[in-house]
Formats: sequence, structure tokens, C-alpha cells
Amino acid sequence: METQNTSKITVETTIDAPIEKVWNLWSMPEHITKWNNASDDWHSPWAENDLRTGGKFVSRMEARDGSVGFDFSGIYDDVKKHKFIAYTMEDGRKVEIRFSEDGNTTRVTEIFDPEDTNSWEVQQSGWQAILDNFKKYTETKSGTGLQKIHFSVEINAPKEKVWDTMLNDETYRKWTSAFTEGSYFEGSWDRGSKILFLDPDKNGMVAKIAENKPHEFISIEHIGFIAGGVEDTESEGAKAFAGAHENYMLSETDGKTEVSVEMDTSEEYKEMFEGMWPKALAKLKELAES
Repeated sequence: METQNTSKITVETTIDAPIEKVWNLWSMPEHITKWNNASDDWHSPWAENDLRTGGKFVSRMEARDGSVGFDFSGIYDDVKKHKFIAYTMEDGRKVEIRFSEDGNTTRVTEIFDPEDTNSWEVQQSGWQAILDNFKKYTETKSGTGLQKIHFSVEINAPKEKVWDTMLNDETYRKWTSAFTEGSYFEGSWDRGSKILFLDPDKNGMVAKIAENKPHEFISIEHIGFIAGGVEDTESEGAKAFAGAHENYMLSETDGKTEVSVEMDTSEEYKEMFEGMWPKALAKLKELAES
């Protein structure tokens, strides 16, 4: 008979950021909601955190398509600023988090009691994925300079048709003309693939497809810019948006599909996108319903 491994599980990472930044982004609810997910098809829509000994915390974790979700909560047993956090989860399991500073880098180590539903390996990989997401978030200006904006539209068509209309080369060019006339893409929508989003002068964005669940969810991760056909992933401007995401969620009810868009942007571009996205989605609706 196979015996479940009941020893404590450890995950860790080294982050290229000072301890003050790591601590703040780990503990502030407005940042927790941006990194607290193991994969791009999950998110944390809200969080509350009273980071003190005896304080309580809760993070809502949900699949982006709304199919499943749960509250992750507990009580802090010990908090030493910039050094150590210990808490007890709602089910009684214990967690310790250690922060160690080495110059301008910070080591984060989590040690936790496993639960008895999922395998040791599944639990370790899930917690490690969240920690890796925190590392990526903290090491980019996404941690301090970007915000999420949301848009949606209801389309009187099944999600398969909406999906194809959204991503097919011919119709993609039409609905994205609301951003720039002559917009197009080069590359593949397959998960992990590199893709370029361009205007007629070959200016635009270098990205990869972080996730693709056909007819349900697609996530685009910003890598850099492209100007005149030359890619830039190393300049300060490019790095400021590195790791930013643009997510599309499709859900169908009674033959109608709701398309929800969530994207990271800076304050500088927020107003521009708030003017463009409704027009783009209205065009997508028109094309999919025709």
C-alpha cells in the first residue's frame, strides 16, 4: 500500500530586489491580487491582510472562467518584519516563510504542512509556481507601476465562433483596427509560442502566449517592443512592461458569449485604452454576429 509523504514541503526562490520591496509586495493586498496564482487561468480577485501576530488574512482564488474558487485564509502566529512569517491555515496546517537579504537580492523560503488530498509533488509544484509568479512580478515594474483594467461585451453567437473571429487573421485585422488601422499579427496562438503584434510600419509588441485553452481562455504575456522590425527586450521602456498580461475569457450561456478582457497597463496609457477597447469589442461583436 502506498503511503502519503507527510513530511513538510519546502519551496524557495531568490529575487533580484531589496528586502523592503519584497516584503511590501508580499504583504499588501493590492499586490497580492496580482501575483497570487499558479497559472494564468487562475487569479485572486481580492485579498485582505492584517499582517501582525494574531492578525487574519484571506485571499480569494478563482478560475478565470468562474468554474471553481475558494478562500485561502488563516491566522498569523508570528510576524518579524523583513525576516519571518508563521501562520496557521484554516484547516490547521502550519506555514513558515523566511526572508533573507543578501545585498540587493532576497531569498524567500516557504515551509508548509502538506494536505492529504493531492500528492506531495502536486502540492510542491503548485506552491512553487505561485512563488515563481511572485518573483517575476517583483522583479519587474509590474510590481509598482502597472494596473489592471477590464472590459467586456456580450455577443449573440456561440463561443467557438467568437473565438475563431477573434483570432483568425482576416477578422483579427478588422476588429483590432480600432487600435491602429492595419493592425496584424505574426506567429502562432499556440501555448508557449512567440507572437508579434504589428502595425503597417512594423512597430508594436513582442509577446508570447502564456496560456491557450481553446474557446475559453487565452493569455498574452508582454516581452518587449518592436520598432521598424527591430525587437527591443532590454531597454528600460521594454522592461517596464515585461511580464504584463492581456487575458481573454469566454463564457457561453444560452448561445450567447461574454468576452471579458483584462490587461495590465500604466497610468500613461490607461485613458487611451479605455477609449479604444469598447470600440474594438463592438467591432468584434459585429463580426461574430454576422
